Amino acid sequence: MSRYILRRLLYMTPILFGVSVVIFLILHLVPGDPARLVAGPDATKEDVEIIRSSLGLDRPLPAQYFSWLGNVFRGDLGRAARTHRPVTHELRLTIPATIELTLSAIVIAVFLGVGAGTIAAVRRNSAFDYTSMIVALLGVCTPSFWLGLMLMLLFAVKLDLLPTTGRGGLENLVLPAVTLGAGAAAIIARVTRSSMLEVLGTDYIRTAHAKGLSERVVVLRHAVKNALIPVITVIGLEFGYLLAGAVVTETVFAYPGVGRLLVEAIEFRDYPVIQGTLLVLALQFALVNLVVDVLYAFFDPRISYG
Repeated sequence: MSRYILRRLLYMTPILFGVSVVIFLILHLVPGDPARLVAGPDATKEDVEIIRSSLGLDRPLPAQYFSWLGNVFRGDLGRAARTHRPVTHELRLTIPATIELTLSAIVIAVFLGVGAGTIAAVRRNSAFDYTSMIVALLGVCTPSFWLGLMLMLLFAVKLDLLPTTGRGGLENLVLPAVTLGAGAAAIIARVTRSSMLEVLGTDYIRTAHAKGLSERVVVLRHAVKNALIPVITVIGLEFGYLLAGAVVTETVFAYPGVGRLLVEAIEFRDYPVIQGTLLVLALQFALVNLVVDVLYAFFDPRISYG
C-alpha cells in the first residue's frame, strides 16, 4: 500500500505541472491590464509602467512562468498585488474556513444522501422512494446561490433564527453548509439507491434472507458495505467539487474562505493570488482522489494495491 501511495504522489507531479501551465496561460491571455487596476484610474502612464515592472509583467511570458514555477517549488506563491502580503499567508487565513465549511457540507450530504438512498432502495416503489427521488432531482437542479438566498430569507429574515453572513460559531455554519451540501446529498442519494438495488438483487443477499436473518442485519451488515464502493467514489468527487465549488456559497454568505478570496482576486486581476489559489485547489482535489482509492481497500478486502 505504501508503494502505491508513493507512486500516486509521484504521478501528481506532471498533473500539477499541466494544471499550472493552463492556469498561467488562461490568466495572461485574458484581455485587461492588472497593472492599471492596481494603479487606479487616476494613475499616470509612468506609474502604471512602474507597477507593471514591479509585478514582473513586462517580461516575456515564458520568463514569467518559469520564475513563478521556481518560486512555487520553494514554497513561495508570490505576493498579493492588492494587499502586498504573501499569498501563502492569505491562504493560511482562508483555507481553514473553507475546509470547515466543506467538511460540514459533506457530512450533511453523506448523512442525508446515504440514509435516503438506502431507505429508498429497501422500500422500492414506495411513497418514500418516489418522494425522496423527486426531492433528489430537485436538489440536483437547484442552483446553490438561489437555495442560499431562500434559506437566508426564511431562517434569517423571516424566522430570525440564524445569522446571514460571516464566520463564527456553529450557527454561522448551518446555512452555508446546508446550501453547499444539498446538491451533493441529492447526487449521493441517487447513486446509493442504484447501488443498493443492484446489491439487494444478488444471490448472497437472497441466501442471507433464506437463513432467517432479519432485514436490518441483511441490509446493514451485508448490503450497505458492499454497495458503498461506487458511493465512496461519488463522495470523494463531490468533496473535491465542494472544495472548489464553495466559491458561490462563500460569496452569498460573505464567508471568509478560499472561494471568497478567489472571487475578490479575480475582480482585482490579482495574478499571484489566483494562480496560487487554483494550484492549491488542484492539489487538494488530487489528494482527495488518492484518499478515495485507499478507502476502496478498506471497504472491500478483495481490492489490493500490492
